[in-house]
Amino acid sequence: MPKKNIASLMREHKTLILIIAVVLFLLELEIFALAAMKSGRQSWLQVINAQGSVIHEADGGNLSQFNKYYFEKTFGPLEQYQFKLVTRENPFPFRAWFVAAVGIPVGVILLFAFAVEAFQTLFYGKEKELGQIDLSKAEYEYRFEKIIAVLSRFNIFTIGLIVLLAVFSYWVIPNLIVYSGQLGIETLTRYKWIFLSVGIVFLGLVVWIIYLRYLLAKKTIESQTEIDKHRLQLEYNQSQQSRLQLEYDGKEKPDQPKVHGDKVGDNG
Repeated sequence: MPKKNIASLMREHKTLILIIAVVLFLLELEIFALAAMKSGRQSWLQVINAQGSVIHEADGGNLSQFNKYYFEKTFGPLEQYQFKLVTRENPFPFRAWFVAAVGIPVGVILLFAFAVEAFQTLFYGKEKELGQIDLSKAEYEYRFEKIIAVLSRFNIFTIGLIVLLAVFSYWVIPNLIVYSGQLGIETLTRYKWIFLSVGIVFLGLVVWIIYLRYLLAKKTIESQTEIDKHRLQLEYNQSQQSRLQLEYDGKEKPDQPKVHGDKVGDNG
């Protein structure tokens, strides 16, 4: 039996699709409402003891009857303590809202799809697909149906896993960076003398290595200068010997014709 595409399934189960869409819309609305409740101006009442420590906090500007009864039963009369009203403006938690708005529906859908797939595989066996639908020859009433059909060719679990990993990274990586920065600052502040000592030792080691390289470079330059000096001296000595040899040869050549003339005269 050929497998139906998702567009035909949507046309056959319009009521179910509409119910799922309404449920997802209500879920997204509730997530947005919870995020909005966490933003804006928030106030809470702090109860401070004689040492200046906060021993109790309550939302709002005053204590309810239940909180008052619980506090007096635990810490004693309220007249012995000071009260401080703290107010803070909280921005809209966009990152938390985005992660919840995307991750929760996708996670629920993936869990439901996995349960259905596992149930079908265990009790009915996995049917082999007889053929793939040619999207270029298939007819669709709307362009949206063709887009859905193209997306349905991909594995739903692969797409869902990629989406969940992206959302998880978007939530975890910034928190990890902030936590690592705070932990690093706290560690540097607490053990600053140790890090300062290590930094001084490391700086001294770098300066010592630079000084050794300077001495090595200086020695190399001096050696190269001596080599060039000896090379120039040898070239100069060779040029002097060549000039003396030319002068010596020039002095001997004028005497040779005189000797030759004497010999010719003797023969005559």
